[in-house]
Amino acid sequence: MTERHPGRAKVYSSENMGKLSILDMLAYFEEKGAMRVSDLHIKVGAAPTYRIDGELVKLKGPTVTPQTAKQLIYPLLSDENLLKLKSQYSVDCSYRLGSLQLRINIFQENDGLCAAIRALSLNIPKVEEIGFPNNAWEDIINLKHGLVLLTGITGAGKSTTIAALIDRISEKRPCRIITLEDPIEYIYPQKHSLISQREVGRDVKSFVAGLRAMLREDPDIIFVGEMRDAETIAMTLMAAETGHLVFSTLHTRDVTGTIARVLDYFPAGRQHEVQNQLSLGLAYIISQKLVPRKDGTGRIVAMEILNNNYACANMIRTGKAEQMYSQLQTKTRDRPDEKMITMEKHLAMLVKADKVDLLEAQKWANNVKCFIDAMKRD
Repeated sequence: MTERHPGRAKVYSSENMGKLSILDMLAYFEEKGAMRVSDLHIKVGAAPTYRIDGELVKLKGPTVTPQTAKQLIYPLLSDENLLKLKSQYSVDCSYRLGSLQLRINIFQENDGLCAAIRALSLNIPKVEEIGFPNNAWEDIINLKHGLVLLTGITGAGKSTTIAALIDRISEKRPCRIITLEDPIEYIYPQKHSLISQREVGRDVKSFVAGLRAMLREDPDIIFVGEMRDAETIAMTLMAAETGHLVFSTLHTRDVTGTIARVLDYFPAGRQHEVQNQLSLGLAYIISQKLVPRKDGTGRIVAMEILNNNYACANMIRTGKAEQMYSQLQTKTRDRPDEKMITMEKHLAMLVKADKVDLLEAQKWANNVKCFIDAMKRD
């Protein structure tokens, strides 16, 4: 085997914390908490950099050299993943450290080796602690079938929200739950449900292969880590249509953009078919962002929630998804076919509750005019 370095080797000289190993750097996640310190970036030509409360903060010290990068990154890789990195120039994997699960992407770039390390607490938060603006989550955990999509940019907390929902379902009733993840993030405890977690590249070759096999494995609930291509989306929609409750994620910023993104994966000749599938199979879309708190103690969730009622399903089927924003604005009552909210309305609620600064909320709004209107309402 080629270069292998011990994880405890102190190879980076910081100005204020002395010589550090990669395990020392990762220990900072545990010390400060994964909700505050979410990521560590190691890049040749720059000092190691943490993401703290959403902002990048560099360690005080020299820039990372190609040799130091290898000494810091290689201890996180199995022999198999090290070979994959050398042959395919990037690798996704996970790493367990104390009370944290680390999601790691390592890749080659212009200056050399680079790593993005995301920290996830092994302790799944209670769904009440996520920050839903209403009690739509109560309806979601009682669903027996349909597709629930969590959307948002990388680092918006999508995996945490899904983990909280699945964990609560597992507490409530005996279900067969199977996940396909790349890589596995949260480790689900076995409660009333029977849960199997499969990692793409380790336990199964691809999302599509895993979905094909899964339909013969008697699942009640399926979690597909990401709908990243047309074939995966088609099979995910089919699973939702055929009586399964399916959770998945997309990298989109709002509800209408999510519908458009799903359709864009397919050629024009198939879009009407997919519109029909989505209108029938979709249950909820939750688009979320993590917004800095006013008191500087971390970030708080802001959500846009679509409950796919009859009117919304008709808009999806007829290609008028851009008209759904009016449903999000008006169907806000505590009724099974409503419980919707716009991102702008939730941000306004957080400002009025003195949890988020007004100017900060305005920066995170998808539509500033609608945010201003929401602030004017009681």
